[in-house]
Amino acid sequence: MHSIMIRNVSPATLRALKRLARSHHRSLEEEVRVILDRAAEMAPTGDSAGSLELITIKTKGSTSWRREEIYGDDGR
Repeated sequence: MHSIMIRNVSPATLRALKRLARSHHRSLEEEVRVILDRAAEMAPTGDSAGSLELITIKTKGSTSWRREEIYGDDGR
């Protein structure tokens, strides 16, 4: 197992973490570990861009737009 040290934790944050740990019947260390594990599960994977799906729809009408109308410049 690896270890990390977190410095400069505000007193208010530390108090809140201790309250959370107490309410879950865990040590402060275990509570922080659970929080970090849950946060790590939400992190995107290395190939997250490959899982994006592009959805297109057809709309009524066939209006075309020029770049100048969309961006307000001539693209130079």
